[in-house]
Amino acid sequence: MHKQNQARSAIYGLLIGDALGVPYEFHDPENLPPFDQIEMQPPKGFVRAHSSVPIGTWSDDGAQALILLESLIICQKFDPRDFADRLIRWYDDGYFAVEGIVFDIGIQTAKSIGKLRAGVEPLEAGSTEQFSQGNGSLMRVLPLAMWHSGTDAELVRDAMNQSKVTHGHPMCLVCCALYCLWARQILEGTPQPFEAATSALERIYHSTHQSELLEILQDITRPNLERKITGSGYVLDALFSSKWALERGKDYEQVVKNAIALGHDTDTTACIAGGLAGLHYGSLGIPKRWLEQLRGRDLVEQLLAVF
Repeated sequence: MHKQNQARSAIYGLLIGDALGVPYEFHDPENLPPFDQIEMQPPKGFVRAHSSVPIGTWSDDGAQALILLESLIICQKFDPRDFADRLIRWYDDGYFAVEGIVFDIGIQTAKSIGKLRAGVEPLEAGSTEQFSQGNGSLMRVLPLAMWHSGTDAELVRDAMNQSKVTHGHPMCLVCCALYCLWARQILEGTPQPFEAATSALERIYHSTHQSELLEILQDITRPNLERKITGSGYVLDALFSSKWALERGKDYEQVVKNAIALGHDTDTTACIAGGLAGLHYGSLGIPKRWLEQLRGRDLVEQLLAVF
């Protein structure tokens, strides 16, 4: 698959997953519609989240992913200052939000943007506090893996640095790095991409003497670890909920519905899983009805045209 086509599949995969999940956010799984009724337009009688937002609209997840992609295209590298400035522009002016309407902003992201405005350096703006382990940097990082042509170690460095702008906790850094390597392994057609990504990241952390990050990675990926799968906003839950959705899906549609059926942070779980599902199954695997319902496609096409 040509690189531009791969990028198209991944970007539309994450945007559609995000938009599909928006109406179902904040609901417990038992309160969601039946699996086969999960659509952009929820069934009659379902009380959807963000009821004032038109169906088919991506949230902060998709907007930040597109911002990252544009920054990479313009700068031809990951530039923390440029990325930070574009995030501020999104927050203030609705940059890359559909019709300029910003909604569902994460608490950590909002706090970090406040720090950026106050002059804090971009790589120091993301909180490292124990309870600052949200999924806000993981949801947007996939474009970096699609754009990047450097070594695995360089990709890992940039994945962690883009996280630091809003989410500086080591757990967030590890999850973003692992996700990007996972995407790269899917691109390369590796039979067990997640396991290969884990091994690659272990080698990188070991060779660069990043013992704290290596310990976190080994702890979260140790064999036979029993993990409760939930659609929460905790970054580790988001990563493994997405993995669960991918492993139990036979096509793109089933993957994103699996993610949404977990409830809670439905747009982000479906965004994270949907990007990799789009990459795995290709653009032809994304249901045409969902693509046609996605709003803001002109914003996407202008980026993909110069990718």
